[in-house]
Amino acid sequence: MNNVRNIILAAILTIAMTMPFLTRAAGHDEGGVNVKEVIFHHLEDGYGWEVPFSHVYRIALPVIVRTQDGKWVSFSSSRLSKLVEVPDTIMGGTMKVAVPQIVTVENGDTDYHFVLAHESKHKNKIVQIFPLDNGVTQSMVENIAALSDDGIADGYVKFDGTYYREYRPFDISITKNVLALFISALIVTLMVLSVVRYYSRKGMKAPRKGMGFMEMLIDFIYTGVIKATLGKKAKKFAPFLLTCFFFILTMNLLGLIVIFPGGANLTGNISVTLVLAVLVFIVTNVTKSKHYWKEIFWPDVPMFLKFPLPIMQFIEIFGIFTKPAALCVRLFANMMGGHMIVITLTLLIFIFAAFGALATGGSVVISVLFTIFMLALDVLVSFIQAYVFTLLSTLFIGMSHDDGHSHDTVNEGGNQPASIDI
Repeated sequence: MNNVRNIILAAILTIAMTMPFLTRAAGHDEGGVNVKEVIFHHLEDGYGWEVPFSHVYRIALPVIVRTQDGKWVSFSSSRLSKLVEVPDTIMGGTMKVAVPQIVTVENGDTDYHFVLAHESKHKNKIVQIFPLDNGVTQSMVENIAALSDDGIADGYVKFDGTYYREYRPFDISITKNVLALFISALIVTLMVLSVVRYYSRKGMKAPRKGMGFMEMLIDFIYTGVIKATLGKKAKKFAPFLLTCFFFILTMNLLGLIVIFPGGANLTGNISVTLVLAVLVFIVTNVTKSKHYWKEIFWPDVPMFLKFPLPIMQFIEIFGIFTKPAALCVRLFANMMGGHMIVITLTLLIFIFAAFGALATGGSVVISVLFTIFMLALDVLVSFIQAYVFTLLSTLFIGMSHDDGHSHDTVNEGGNQPASIDI
């Protein structure tokens, strides 16, 4: 019991000591914290990977873009900003802050200028900038910006008080999320190869510790989900479905780790979950049976429901796309929601700081306890969401291979029927 108390006390003291630094990073608006800005800052992608507990220093990543005239250029993301010292109004003295700057890249006889846009339609994206031309003046762009709802002139970016004509280049930069995807894929590959290497060396000897946990997960998903649903076709789709499970699980767990290589909000990014859902959509519809399309275009329902008005056909075709859409949104919403709750609970400390020392102390205790609870819950949710995605994907694939004669299939090596109805 004393050990638990010591851990909680240490956590409270750590947060209390780092509070000034976190408050600086969050930014102030007359002593307050912009909660929305801080939350989305932590959830969105970036051209650099923040060093733990620092919003100034970042791990530089390569920027690769195609310019307006069709040439490819690359440079380090560290060039997008520079460190300058400014007065520290909270702690006294000075502190370093990252200030955006224009990047000039030479390619042949041409200089290309880029900047990380902030006051632009392409906020937080790299844009190529040009001086104003065709008789357009600064005052004219300011008038255009003043007439818009968001105060931004379309086609122009404001940087350091000056407007430039902007061009959004084709961008294949290695961003934080892209690097995190590579790391997740590498981890999954190493885990799978370690299992293969173990059985190639020691035959059918039961593994222990971490390898035993891997075997338990593989057997749980394969036997309890894939084989129970697909029966004799389980071996055909097991590699794809098991890869989905471990890839999603790895991304979920890495997203809960604060320090590198964790911290990237991959499954809370709808672009990532959309690609996973599209892959399931392709596998489901490319490997389908003939009966699958028969049920789509001429289902076994009363004639007036499918002719002359193709009511059921419309519903079935619509269902082809809603199934992967549900996979995409379910995973995205659950994981992003978990990250947002944890960040919001942490920000309660700074929100209640405006009410005095007593409120701040109470909010620290409550925030720490609830954050620890939510992180533990997010670990469980990470497993559940990976399992649910794999389960639903297996069911969708199983439905596409229904032969129309029976919904019960005898499993390999067993007599347990497997239902593919949902």
